[in-house]
Amino acid sequence: MRRLLQAPVVCSLLLLAFTASASKPLWAHAILMQSRPAGSSSVRGPDVPIWLRFNVRVDGKRSRVSVTAPDGAVTAVTDLKQTAPDTIESQITGLKPGVYKLHWQVLASDGHISRGDVDFTVN
Repeated sequence: MRRLLQAPVVCSLLLLAFTASASKPLWAHAILMQSRPAGSSSVRGPDVPIWLRFNVRVDGKRSRVSVTAPDGAVTAVTDLKQTAPDTIESQITGLKPGVYKLHWQVLASDGHISRGDVDFTVN
């Protein structure tokens, strides 16, 4: 009788372990951990360094960054460098005072694309 009661518990534990090991973890999506400029910060222009660090490795070659100016003009940041597996950097030049939006898109190590924005002000 005792063996009959233990069998469903063992089977349930094995099924749970298999399911957990076979599924992709959700935490592998790229989440922006730090940025320069930081969100809602004020920086001195006209040249602004860009530094984005994520929680996972990203594909720097497939990453995209653009900046929206106060007048709505969008400029692609073309000189992205991957300085670490989880970090991309560049520099934006010629920014006039105003509120800007930095748009980023990266391909994370889990194969998913992540996107986000960082608002900042140039003095």
